[in-house]
Amino acid sequence: MAVLGPVDPQIGGYAAASILQVVAEKPIAEIDDQTLILADLARKAMQQVQNFVRELLKDEVPKRKIAPERVEPLIEALTSGRVTHDYPITAEEAQELGLPISTELPPQIYALMDLYPQASIGRPSVQYIPTPYDSRPSPPGSRSR
Repeated sequence: MAVLGPVDPQIGGYAAASILQVVAEKPIAEIDDQTLILADLARKAMQQVQNFVRELLKDEVPKRKIAPERVEPLIEALTSGRVTHDYPITAEEAQELGLPISTELPPQIYALMDLYPQASIGRPSVQYIPTPYDSRPSPPGSRSR
């Protein structure tokens, strides 16, 4: 029950790719200094993340998992900001990208997970209160308003 998402860098709450897009589309004279500084950081962050992903994808222990010709397209797909940072990449999409994933789990894993039930998360955000809403009776000796 895991989800893979893009690994595009975020700078100051903004996608680095989006910051770079602003600099690419607007004349430099129309861009404020803070945006230019963010763009410089975004360029560096993009390069760092791409280098890190490249190293992960070139891993050969115990064997090569990604064909060499698939490494650069995968880096582009995962780091370029094509989708929003919170976009979940489905198993089918990951396989289309060429990632070596499997959705098969041995039955023993499910049996193990059954030993550790998870508490239900969250509460309903809406409560039903029937109308008319009856107030509580006043305690004896108190004044009613």
